[in-house]
Amino acid sequence: MVLSRIFHAWEVALSRRDTNRKVREFEWGLEFLPGAPAAGDPKAALLEYARRAVEESERYHAYAPVRDYRLDGQHLTYPSPLVSRYERNNTVHGRFFPVDSRGRAVLVLPQWNADAEGHLSLCRLLNAFGLSALRLSQPYHDLRMPEELERADYALSPNLGRTLEATRQAVMDCRAAIDWLERQGYSRFAILGTSLGSCTALITNAHDSRIRVAVQNHVSPWFADVVWRGISTRHVLEGLRGHISLEDLREIWMPISPMAYFPKLRGTGKRSLLVHAMYDYTFLPELSEIVLGEYRRLGLDHSTFRLRCGHYTSGVFPFNIVLGLAMCRYIRANL
Repeated sequence: MVLSRIFHAWEVALSRRDTNRKVREFEWGLEFLPGAPAAGDPKAALLEYARRAVEESERYHAYAPVRDYRLDGQHLTYPSPLVSRYERNNTVHGRFFPVDSRGRAVLVLPQWNADAEGHLSLCRLLNAFGLSALRLSQPYHDLRMPEELERADYALSPNLGRTLEATRQAVMDCRAAIDWLERQGYSRFAILGTSLGSCTALITNAHDSRIRVAVQNHVSPWFADVVWRGISTRHVLEGLRGHISLEDLREIWMPISPMAYFPKLRGTGKRSLLVHAMYDYTFLPELSEIVLGEYRRLGLDHSTFRLRCGHYTSGVFPFNIVLGLAMCRYIRANL
């Protein structure tokens, strides 16, 4: 009980370090979703769009091959397979960390609002374990951020359609990144995602047969529940409140929720490491337990790693060292 109170206070303090969070207006965002009905009840249209997206997920996450890749030193750029209405967001940026890895490469996806330096140390640690790494910037982050933003608000906001589009774009960007790695001669692939990146990693893993190993650093079955109940997204919830229920939001955001795709991992032979934290007030422990239960119920090949800290504190010494070593060891042993 004492530790719980200590970590809660610590997590809340860390979550409030950023003072530039803005409460944005609620918007259905149908204009971001080609094929969604433009007239009629917007909630009904989004619910139907989400149902079809999950039912036809292979088509929903399909993408046209990218041809214009450019590597300048470590800096990889290429056009996103999904063109958004924000020009800066349509160029994908990556940092490439190659070593002699016997054909093994890890795609690294940082957390929501990570800056351009986020997870670079983790990539170097992967190198130390004999693994090449490609760190990818997610939509609307760092160099992809539209000029009017201070934070990656368009990746996750009370605009329901744009949030759907952003994660769909992230999945396509990941698959295009693996295409490029294949061109460089890599043949064995892992994906490692943290927080929001964990969600992207799971969906990418479920739709790309080339990935053998996945690390989900913080896990939840539903995208909506993290936003609704977590301390990191209080400002997003404030924009949602009074406009939609959690139950409807859960269904509308099901195409970007891991729960929709766990069954697709059955029979694939893919291995996963599921990281969860005892004092996580962003990805609540009861949500993480649902994920662990689903992996057991479906008989999916997985290991678990429980952190004795919280969400934000997992990035603080010494927890970040313990976590980084655990993730790297798992990938090296299983890839």
